[in-house]
Amino acid sequence: MNNVLSKSARTGITKVLVIVALSVGALYAGFPVLWMISSSFKPNTEIFAYPPRLLAESFSLGAYNSVFTSPDKVRFFINSYLVAGLVTLLTVIVGILGGYSFSRYEYRFKRPLNMIIISVQAVPPITLLIPYFSLIVILQLYNTYPALVLTYMVFTLPYAIIMMTGYFNTLPRELDEAVMMDGGSSFVALWRVLVPISLPGIVSVGIYTFMLAWNEFLFALTLTKTTDMRTVPVGIQLLMGQHSYEWNEMMAMSVLGSLPVLILFLFFQRYFIAGMTAGSVKG
Repeated sequence: MNNVLSKSARTGITKVLVIVALSVGALYAGFPVLWMISSSFKPNTEIFAYPPRLLAESFSLGAYNSVFTSPDKVRFFINSYLVAGLVTLLTVIVGILGGYSFSRYEYRFKRPLNMIIISVQAVPPITLLIPYFSLIVILQLYNTYPALVLTYMVFTLPYAIIMMTGYFNTLPRELDEAVMMDGGSSFVALWRVLVPISLPGIVSVGIYTFMLAWNEFLFALTLTKTTDMRTVPVGIQLLMGQHSYEWNEMMAMSVLGSLPVLILFLFFQRYFIAGMTAGSVKG
């Protein structure tokens, strides 16, 4: 009886410690987000009030009003949506085609090509900044949407192809053969049979790609010049003036910039988690 009680007591203590640890971790991770949201509803002068207050003493929507009524700030969001949307769409399409090719076909240089794609993932993006800047200038794409879209796809495509290859590897080849026996082509088998089944993997690739393109700062700053081509991360940085920072507007733009990714994850988290786990089963 004592052994049972002691074992039960140890289990209870373990659960309490786990709950405490998770609570502390959640507070540590969530407090900056709460402070960001709170600061977006404060006047700029109240943000540095001492002692600091989490809740705004004088609730204000001035920062959000400034964001929505400024053509430049609205343009930042339009640019981010356009670039991230195009990158996501093109990456998903090319990732599906590339993944299907690596999964279903055998051809010359397949293994070296696969190694090159994987090796791109290991290269820090900052080391490619100067070569890409020179290439974009030579191609006369500087300060254009194609410059950002093509550059972002260099970093999103390897993950998409690797992920979709692993996902297609988990699907039996009998599905393709059944379509071909009925007179269909491999293209029909891919888009009418495999793609609908692979929706979780496709969604996870799409969310990852959108997050990367939406949050990217370094190349967006380097490859654009005019205000009407800046994206949200660069637009937030532009609020840092020489003599003052518009902290409340920066926090408001940060909140608004976080919403698309948050909404995407909340709506598609079931597919995202399923795609991440299924795609890593077999590569």
